[in-house]
Amino acid sequence: MSTILKISGKTRSVKGSTACRRLRAEGLVPCNVYGHKQEPASIVLEAEPIWDAIRAGSRVVDLEVDGSAEKALIKDIQWDTFSQHLMHVDFLRVDPDERVEVDIPLVLRGTAPGVLAGGVLEIPHHEITVECLAVEIPESIQVRIGSLGMGGAIHVSDLTDVPAGVKVLTPPETVLVHIVQPQAAPEPAEGEAGAEPEVVAAGSEEGSSDEA
Repeated sequence: MSTILKISGKTRSVKGSTACRRLRAEGLVPCNVYGHKQEPASIVLEAEPIWDAIRAGSRVVDLEVDGSAEKALIKDIQWDTFSQHLMHVDFLRVDPDERVEVDIPLVLRGTAPGVLAGGVLEIPHHEITVECLAVEIPESIQVRIGSLGMGGAIHVSDLTDVPAGVKVLTPPETVLVHIVQPQAAPEPAEGEAGAEPEVVAAGSEEGSSDEA
């Protein structure tokens, strides 16, 4: 389960791109919080506590705005072009006893024998969808590939490290990781391999010049 951190902020009265740029220049992040049949609220938070939550793998935070606290899920993060600065964050209000549907990243563990044998490791899916309590969202789910040989695959149904209370919604037959034979370089077409340019001998009729 990821750590739940506290982030404090205040209601945002100014809106528009110019006002938002000014807030970011001051180390603040314009945000929205919505859900639970309440009116959406525009708020502003300091960037550093949000960064702390991201680094800690927190998906749910204790959000305190103008002295009123509630738990909220980090629903969407907008970055700048180079993914270095926070531009905007959307929060979804949640109840501690509420079950939510979220995407969880997969983390590979181990070294696959098939790769050591020259195979190519392919990862069709980097995350899976799960349902769990809002306060028990796992930071990641491990995929153990230490026994994966050439031609082998790991499906959702093969996962062994799904935490208790977490229900996987991604279909069990979905291939998460597999190892395939490396593709051989294409052979040249007949007549192409080793072909050399035709050389016309000096003094031959083709291309010769007999100027008087």
